[in-house]
Amino acid sequence: MTFVIRDRVLVTSTTTGTGTFTLGAAVAGYQDFTGIGNGNTTYYTITDGTNFEVGIGTYATSGTTLARTQVLESSNSDALVNWSAGSKNVFVPQPAINTQGTAPTGDDSSIGTNQVAFNNFQKNLQASVNGGVTFNNNGTAGIVSTYSLIYTTSNSGCAGGVLAPNGDIHFVPVRMPVGQKINTLTGVVSTYSLVYTISNAYFGGVLAPNGDIHFVPASAVRGQKINSSGVVSTYSLVRTGTSQYRGGVLSPNGDIHFIPNDAPVGQKVSVAGVVSTYSLIYTASSAYAGGALAPNGDVHFVPQSAVVGQKISAAGVVSTYSLVYTTSSAYNGGVLAPNGDIHFIPNSSNIIGQKISSASVVSTYSLIYSAGNGYSGGVLAPNGDIHFIPGSAVIGQKVSAAGVVSTYSLVYTVGTAYSGGVLAPDGSIYFISSSAAVGQKISTCPAIPFGLDTCLSSYLNKF
Repeated sequence: MTFVIRDRVLVTSTTTGTGTFTLGAAVAGYQDFTGIGNGNTTYYTITDGTNFEVGIGTYATSGTTLARTQVLESSNSDALVNWSAGSKNVFVPQPAINTQGTAPTGDDSSIGTNQVAFNNFQKNLQASVNGGVTFNNNGTAGIVSTYSLIYTTSNSGCAGGVLAPNGDIHFVPVRMPVGQKINTLTGVVSTYSLVYTISNAYFGGVLAPNGDIHFVPASAVRGQKINSSGVVSTYSLVRTGTSQYRGGVLSPNGDIHFIPNDAPVGQKVSVAGVVSTYSLIYTASSAYAGGALAPNGDVHFVPQSAVVGQKISAAGVVSTYSLVYTTSSAYNGGVLAPNGDIHFIPNSSNIIGQKISSASVVSTYSLIYSAGNGYSGGVLAPNGDIHFIPGSAVIGQKVSAAGVVSTYSLVYTVGTAYSGGVLAPDGSIYFISSSAAVGQKISTCPAIPFGLDTCLSSYLNKF
């Protein structure tokens, strides 16, 4: 399945309702949808002269139909239009969403300064699960492998990692006295000095718009970051304590929100480096662990032992919402799926996945495998799969863009092996060592037969 656009495609249809459209003949001077190709996706516009609907559709030669896969904009408040009887025109457009603002750069530098670009980036991410065209090559995806580390510990050495603009993945230090990183282009692992270290210092990290990587303070009394030139520095925090924050999220305005674990207040650092706090509605011990940015700009705190969901909007408004399933140590980290759902990564031994949609509907789904402290964090692969990062799990597990859960074999397993993961430019997902003696990764894209391997996401590379 690929994303295809053809010029001068315009047909008529008399389909009614909110379902799949049966396409009629091409209008004189235009061509029909045949050139899109069976099973492929494309942009579409439907109009009867009064109402309109713009979206991404899936074309099928059998019955000559167009499934309305995702609405981008419509006269019905951007929802599916319930079409009445009469003739409609259906054609392939170039939506305005692709021409407004500037597409975010690889280091996120335009996200903090261009709200239109950010909104369009997120809307395309949500809408285009089946879009785009990836490189064709002769490699094989799904290969799990290991690599050597310089520094390891059996006691939670790292927790989470961050991809720097130059392709290095930095491991976030929890109890490590040094920083560690891997160059994903060469495979070379190296260490570097930190300014501040303490037991349970940091948990998770975030790439700022200027290229700085911020380590999220857990029990640290100082903030710490490393810039794109490799210079490590510290800064003052407003709120400190034990296990205060766990993971962070970059918001549309460039603020980095630290996710409250035991903290009674929220805390963030701005693009200008100003640290501030804000009030929360709900707090509890081990309340949240990790977060995810929703398509509308809300930062969701992922429930660990919290009995309610909590989020903060782009405007700074904090609110809560009901969850379907709660238990102690339920989830650890969250990932935004291409359709706008935020999946909470399962950590408890109970077999249940949980997610919240872009329409704020919370639902659960079955998992194949579960274990106590089973998974810790997740990563979105270029094909739309969300990989759960193995903590104490002895098998890998993922959920596809279509919601299908599956498992796969790992090379290396040990109790609390990994904590968090990072998608590298070549499409490999690196598991970040917590107590593991070796690094582990899984390839998600075929190897590209020229110079620098790059694996473009099928729903991002159309920018």
